[in-house]
Amino acid sequence: MCTSLTYSTKDHYFGRNLDLELSYGEAVTFTPRNFPFEFRKAASLPNHYALIGMAAVVDNYPLYFEATNEKGLSMAGLNFPENAYFFPEVDGKDNISPFEFIPWILGQCETVIEAKKLLSKINLVNVNFSEQLPLSPLHWMIADQSQSIVVESVKEGLKVYDNPVGVLTNNPPFDYQLFNLNNYRHISPTVSDNNFSQQVELTVYSRGMGGLGLPGDLSSASRFVKAAFTKLNSVSGDSEFESIGQFFHLLKSVEQQRGACEVEEGKFEFTIYSSCCNMDKGIYYYTTYENSQISSVNMHHEDLNGLELTTYLLVNSQQVNSIN
Repeated sequence: MCTSLTYSTKDHYFGRNLDLELSYGEAVTFTPRNFPFEFRKAASLPNHYALIGMAAVVDNYPLYFEATNEKGLSMAGLNFPENAYFFPEVDGKDNISPFEFIPWILGQCETVIEAKKLLSKINLVNVNFSEQLPLSPLHWMIADQSQSIVVESVKEGLKVYDNPVGVLTNNPPFDYQLFNLNNYRHISPTVSDNNFSQQVELTVYSRGMGGLGLPGDLSSASRFVKAAFTKLNSVSGDSEFESIGQFFHLLKSVEQQRGACEVEEGKFEFTIYSSCCNMDKGIYYYTTYENSQISSVNMHHEDLNGLELTTYLLVNSQQVNSIN
């Protein structure tokens, strides 16, 4: 399971928690403009926008979990089991496999509006990367500096939803997740008046009682509500460090600790890494489960016109600033 969100202060930010029970050898991966993207059922992209994000690189191909391009358009794939459905090839459509979807969109589009035009012609096809790496059941959030959408390929076809809260988790489908927020309209960062009854005096005995009823479990529906509430009520300074610090705090509100979510005997889902990319500056920040210190990679410190992928292995060992 995972959580992805957008956030704006002076600049604009996009990132996610990756919650899984195992690692795929992911690394921060920069793809320059002239790295040739090959697609199984569509024409290649020998030239495209540069990308930075987290990917597992297999056979020199970046399988992006999430990425941001040089224009700021960002995209993340999140688990969507038992709902995701991918189709046979269709004549007249852009037949793109889900593992190609992020580079296909981010390689060509500057904005969500441009992405929507490509989506009107796309068919997400059931083509595995390899026998060893079958497709994952995913849905996606796409965002620029002003808006975001959610893309779900289901049996009924491709569905594209405007995303007014800038949050995505996993099941159930996005339209339900958004509607479910109606059940929490009474939640507030402030304490309301006594609406229970005028016949009994009820006391505010603790700070934070406006949030009574806010879910705190690890299910995807609960994480959607918690992340949306926390993000939409967030208050932060607009400096870079204040902004990214607040972004990671938002993600921590729905992070998973090892041991709290058992997926099979002895195996636990946990937040393998958390990421935050400055969409305006192309700086990718991350923390890992073992290392809470923020590390960064700047896209613009790389050769944007290069030909080869650049990867940075994750700093996983805990970094401690010893004061004395």
